[in-house]
Amino acid sequence: MEHETRVSSLSRSRCRGGDPVSRDARIAGAPVSWGVIEIPKWGYQMPAERVLREAASLGLVAVEAGPEGLLPRDPSEVSEMLGGYGMSLVGGFVPAVLHRPEVREAELAFVERRAEFFAAAGADVVVLAATTGSESYEEVAELDDGSWQELFRNLFRVEEICTRYGLTVALHPHYGTVIERDDQLWRFLDDSGTGLCLDTGHLVIGGSDPVEVAEQAADRVKHVHLKDVDREVAGRLGAREIGFKEAARSGAFRPLGQGDVDIGRLVELLEGAGYSSWYVLEQDIVVENEPEEGEGPVNDVRKSLRFLEICIGGSR
Repeated sequence: MEHETRVSSLSRSRCRGGDPVSRDARIAGAPVSWGVIEIPKWGYQMPAERVLREAASLGLVAVEAGPEGLLPRDPSEVSEMLGGYGMSLVGGFVPAVLHRPEVREAELAFVERRAEFFAAAGADVVVLAATTGSESYEEVAELDDGSWQELFRNLFRVEEICTRYGLTVALHPHYGTVIERDDQLWRFLDDSGTGLCLDTGHLVIGGSDPVEVAEQAADRVKHVHLKDVDREVAGRLGAREIGFKEAARSGAFRPLGQGDVDIGRLVELLEGAGYSSWYVLEQDIVVENEPEEGEGPVNDVRKSLRFLEICIGGSR
């Protein structure tokens, strides 16, 4: 509790100077903040209706899609469902193996199917992860130069696909993918022109400083996932001393203002650089059992929303 209070006070000092922004700001929710994720045997998977109802009750105006199967398979039904809660679809996470030529066509076809779905449902971004092919995200991948070049060529093809559907591509450095560590992040940024999804949690896991990334590459940021982080637990995860699920259970990811990332400074840098797209509240958690009404993940999302509203208001 002492650590939580100290860090919260430090972060909040960066967020003073403005009133909370209105609820029509660019703040969206992510189903994983309610424990809903594509990783098998993760925990209790809350139904879409509850996730959307609680997100709407907080004033969130949009959500990411979450794993396939959470929302209807018909994009028109997705639009209708979200519209009933006064929300729209931001886009969603698309994992694809892009460094292996033998699976290139199948993986690009999958990306195109998801792009077509998101565009038809009214979304504007594809959050792309260059995966190893493992569902659990526990594998470690090291690419040789040939695999890196295959990856870069396929990132260009993904951009071509998404451009046809009017979508932005944001590459998501992510635990257990081929772009996880800090050196892998900067090779991607140096050798590719694809946009970046700045995810505060996964950057810390990979050994990067999210504020430094914002300082040096704000012009590449096309999408933002915000979670606060316990650096000690995240470091153990990055070192493979614990798994992703154990890290989430151990509080690696926290409400904004209650961890070790200077969220206020990060937002200040992005806003100052002209960032105008979405901030997605995405605190990866494990829900063991169905929470009572009004309890559970919604309370952490509320804390993060309030903190971020003040940060954005103060940076203007």
